[in-house]
Amino acid sequence: MSHPRQFSPGMIRSLEVLVAVAETGQMRSGAMLLGLSQPAASHHIAALEREFGLVLLDRSTRPARLTHAGTRLHAQAVRILNAMVDMETEMRRTGRPSISMLRVGVQASVATTVTAPLVTLVKNRYGVEDMTLHAGQSGDHERLLRTKTADLAITSDPFLDLDGLERHGVLRESFLLVLPAADRGPVDSLDAVQARLPLVRFADTTYAGRLIMQQLRRLRFEPDRVIQADRSSMITSCVAKGMGFSLLTPTLLIDGMVENMALRICPLPVAGLSRALTVVARKGELLDLPAAVAEETRTVLLSQVARFVGDIGSQAVRVEES
Repeated sequence: MSHPRQFSPGMIRSLEVLVAVAETGQMRSGAMLLGLSQPAASHHIAALEREFGLVLLDRSTRPARLTHAGTRLHAQAVRILNAMVDMETEMRRTGRPSISMLRVGVQASVATTVTAPLVTLVKNRYGVEDMTLHAGQSGDHERLLRTKTADLAITSDPFLDLDGLERHGVLRESFLLVLPAADRGPVDSLDAVQARLPLVRFADTTYAGRLIMQQLRRLRFEPDRVIQADRSSMITSCVAKGMGFSLLTPTLLIDGMVENMALRICPLPVAGLSRALTVVARKGELLDLPAAVAEETRTVLLSQVARFVGDIGSQAVRVEES
């Protein structure tokens, strides 16, 4: 009688690493996605190669690419990990009133504001025992959802091209014109502002940066002096020091206003530039928790905008429910 093959206890984790490396295209990025060091991720890949006696990564290329065997194993790994998620979902629904584990991606610009209220919500209302939060940009959230290393994301990109997701609107907010407090120049046009100050904006590597530049090109506004950064706090600190002006939404301003940065906030002299925040989760896995997270996020953000940004911020925000 033949016995089933005994795989190593770390096999599932190694398969997660393989999928992360394949999805991100780099060992370093795949390791960061899973919270591992690059040597640890390499160790997992090497363990898989020893287990199957096959070379899974072509290390002669930069970045390393999956071999034919690696591509085949990646497809199997995705199916196995999906099946495990399905199993966990089924068990959550069978005789368990609470969700034991939750992994959340949070838009970096609102992470400081919403983290504590959300942890309180999911622990008290849903009995979540183990919660992991990842702050990042929408591109980070997409990778987390694709590789199933996050259950839910609060993000500025609804990922409409991804199937099997449920989406709950949080809010939509218009961009505002943000200048140094000492600036007293005219604000009736962006051209007038950029004549005296460089534009400090989100980098092209971020969803917000790409969104802003698409809208500005539509308006035929091409700033000739630009400073780029990938965090709203970096942008507001530059503006507060008189280094330029920016276009930011009310929630993007919260951190800077909390830190009492000296800013002049005005309505944007052009229309149509806005962003939405959405809670995105894998469909049907978390009961009504995603909708509750969207509601709590909305409540917290509206309160903080009113408190720190004032009427001009509140008027630029509108509720965007599911």
